[in-house]
Amino acid sequence: MDRRSFIKLTAVTGTSAVLASCGNPENEVIRFVPDEDIMPGIATMKPSVCTLCASGCGLTVRMMMADADVVRNGQKGLVRIHAAKKLEGFADHPVNHGGLCARGQAAIQVTYHPDRITQPLKRSGDRGQAKYDAISWDDAIAELVSRLDALAMAGNQKSLAFLTRHRRSHRAALVDRFLATYGATAAVTYELFNDDVLRRANALSFGREQLPTFDLPNARYVLSFGADFLGTWNSPTSQGHGYGLLRQGRPGIRGMFVQVESRMTQTGANADQWVPLKPGTEGVLALGLAHVIMTAKLRPANAGGRAGALIDAWSSGLGNFAPEQVEMITGVAAARVERLARELAEMSPSVAIIGGAPLAQSNGLFSALAVNALNSLLGSVEQPGGMFFTPQINLASTAKGLSGRAAASLPFDKAAAGILDGSAVPQVLLLDGANPVHSAPKGWRVREALEKVPYIVSFGAFLDETSALSDLILPDHSFLEKWAETLPESGSMTAVASVAPAAEVPMYQTRPKEDLLLDVRRRLAKPLNLPWENFEALLTESISALPTTSTFDTWTDAQEKGGWWGTLPAALTTPAAPATQTKPFAFQEPQFDGDPGQFPLNFLPYGSSAFLDGSLAHLPWLQEMPDPLTSAMWSSWIEINPTTA
Repeated sequence: MDRRSFIKLTAVTGTSAVLASCGNPENEVIRFVPDEDIMPGIATMKPSVCTLCASGCGLTVRMMMADADVVRNGQKGLVRIHAAKKLEGFADHPVNHGGLCARGQAAIQVTYHPDRITQPLKRSGDRGQAKYDAISWDDAIAELVSRLDALAMAGNQKSLAFLTRHRRSHRAALVDRFLATYGATAAVTYELFNDDVLRRANALSFGREQLPTFDLPNARYVLSFGADFLGTWNSPTSQGHGYGLLRQGRPGIRGMFVQVESRMTQTGANADQWVPLKPGTEGVLALGLAHVIMTAKLRPANAGGRAGALIDAWSSGLGNFAPEQVEMITGVAAARVERLARELAEMSPSVAIIGGAPLAQSNGLFSALAVNALNSLLGSVEQPGGMFFTPQINLASTAKGLSGRAAASLPFDKAAAGILDGSAVPQVLLLDGANPVHSAPKGWRVREALEKVPYIVSFGAFLDETSALSDLILPDHSFLEKWAETLPESGSMTAVASVAPAAEVPMYQTRPKEDLLLDVRRRLAKPLNLPWENFEALLTESISALPTTSTFDTWTDAQEKGGWWGTLPAALTTPAAPATQTKPFAFQEPQFDGDPGQFPLNFLPYGSSAFLDGSLAHLPWLQEMPDPLTSAMWSSWIEINPTTA
């Protein structure tokens, strides 16, 4: 034992390290020497980034002295630390503007949760029994390295798979580069409420495979098709800020808001007009509005551009979508269709939004393309008060080692099917945050598929339904204990790279996944050519390559403010994709499973404002928070129309 370790184990500022309770050895508590100088009663503020969803909101972390239960060198004890006491939004961050949703407020409980995995674990029982023994980090890493070396020796690198959630970040880019250098396919992403349909529609319509950002503060009329943008969809804190300015940010002007949906959402409850319609017919209503606008010549006849060209019969005026036909399909009265169309055209600037449940239908892509075409007709694309696309940083230009990507992977449901039929069974699967056993449709038989994978490694900090199938668990730090960063896909008019150093020292024997992967690549029999010593070095290189602005001068400035944001030169921006020829899309009746005579009701899953897809249900603050519409607490429920009930 070295001198410093000895001192940490035996003394704290002149007091005994072992606090005996009634002289019983089993009650002895070790007090470790703190790693930092702490002033009692003095709060300090540190920047951070919320990682509980993809929004990438900037945080201010209030830090104060506290005694923390920690593990040091395998021994439990107490240490005095600067502990995070409260999370708030960072006022100058361009995504959340100082705001923070309930989930962001509760994110602090991730670090202090009693169910956190505190050290590496190796399975000791049958798979799925969640029986594990603690092992050292050296043994855990050696086991993972041996598995990867075995695949490489057999020339079977493509049998390594990586399952994670959809996030745009340096971390995701590092994982992809690790897999590419090793010879594996790109990571498979899984989200129960994913927006891939809208990304594809935006790629087809505008060359941007990403979610949009809406200039709500400058809009006069907003029409939303099922998007719960004030609750859970896209970047809700950013959109909530914009919505407040839409309503009250301009003297004498109060923007109008109309919500069209099949279930009353938190967003719908705030609307001036709430318009119910049949599930899966949102695109028909959008084209009905376009038909009225084109017929009445409320917009130039050639408006629509690339987006309109993707809609069947657009050039001929959408004759099949006259208000009377729209009423028969959607249930929205023809007179209301006419009125909404005229309001949209006359109360300029106006913008239409679609997201969430409407895109989870069999004709979801058609509906997304229809709303895109409507926005093009209104002249709302990349215009004040309309829809924009947050500029994306081209990481291959800011961090040269990130150039080159792994081969494309299958969608998760197709990957699970390949495992089940034996055509594509990975030999080693790395899990990072995704929990499809809990939330994926039962028909995908995810648990059965994962049980066929010979070896599974999880980086999760909690034991959930999917990580319980792991053979090895290498627990990650919490986001407050390591470099927190993300590259927001939407929510800002300028490019953003949210990044902040660790706010507090790690409490347990955990390790950041990013540094762990860089350690593993060095220990392989054939080390991978990744140029960074650690994740901080990658971030330093990438953020330092961004241009100096009036707000940011150095990498140090970005760390102090919780990120970099500003205007990107073309050389550092991910360009729009070129136009592709696509056969125009036509409406088809939405398809539902089950005989309508036997199953007359539609089941409509939706994201919870507290738990999202259920992945946050372990946080007590969110359990005890009343639901905005039902006031239900500590429970989940099924909603049904009172008349139907």
